[in-house]
Amino acid sequence: MLYPIKFIPRLKERLWGGKELLSTVKAGKGAKIDPSKAYGESWELSAVAGDESVVANGLLKKNNIEEIIEVYMGNLIGEKNYDRYGLTFPLLIKSLDCNDVLSVQVHPDDELAAERHNSYGKTEMWYVSGCKPGAALYVGFKNTAITREEYLQALNEDRLPEIMNRVEVKPGDVFFIPAGTIHALGKGCEVVEIQQTSDITYRIFDWNRVDSEGKSRELHTALAVDAIDFESGVEECRRTYTAIANKEVNIVDCEFFKTDMLLVDGVAELDYCKRDSFTIYMCIEGDAKVTLDGETSETLRTGEVMLIPAIANEVVIEGKAQILASHL
Repeated sequence: MLYPIKFIPRLKERLWGGKELLSTVKAGKGAKIDPSKAYGESWELSAVAGDESVVANGLLKKNNIEEIIEVYMGNLIGEKNYDRYGLTFPLLIKSLDCNDVLSVQVHPDDELAAERHNSYGKTEMWYVSGCKPGAALYVGFKNTAITREEYLQALNEDRLPEIMNRVEVKPGDVFFIPAGTIHALGKGCEVVEIQQTSDITYRIFDWNRVDSEGKSRELHTALAVDAIDFESGVEECRRTYTAIANKEVNIVDCEFFKTDMLLVDGVAELDYCKRDSFTIYMCIEGDAKVTLDGETSETLRTGEVMLIPAIANEVVIEGKAQILASHL
């Protein structure tokens, strides 16, 4: 029988990264790390080519996500999802440590990404899991009637951040970032990112910084301009919610994924009988025991991701934890 599946995270060096990801449970689960380097991302569950996640527990240990989909198909990810995505797991789950501001960037939608890169587009969401005082992010334009010409002029004059919304954040804040929305995560933010399976990013502005060798990173100005939704502003992106103990409370609902906040305090009993989809648990805080159909159990700890197979009907979670639950 399929069981709650956990994965080995893949740490990624980034110019803007720090050391926070090394101090969590992620650093002790088989990831290849170098303490002297700066890591900005931990890919908790990935089907991106060359970065497929590997199972960390149980009978399927050491198999990657594509291999287990090939064997279990709709029982693992859902019949409709298997018909649509085949062996490609449709979501990419990341943890980010922003020790410095990220580049201002935009992602293409499905149509443009397919035309240019033979890839899915990249709609995503952010959950702010932690932040330093005064930490902020940039999302959308202040003036949603901005023209393409006004945008290009601001870009050429190094004024791009001035025409974007700068939003100070606190732990628990949620932002939905549709493909086409211009954005940047700021220094001091720790974020869980849930997105389509795509690694296509158009870098627009990189704060005029250089790496240790004095080199600037590549910009994608021409590619980006046709991908930008100039009418996207912060109000369309911000999400609010009120957590309810032992209930899944929706925080993002789009055509590519749905994410709920699940605050476990004691026992949460969840009925997935009518859900023709996998569910991904990302534990933000605490730990809990997860049992499927009264038969198989695993412990979910802070920072860990767990895949609940689509074939599971009843899920019981016992403990005290804050969990992001994502499915299609």
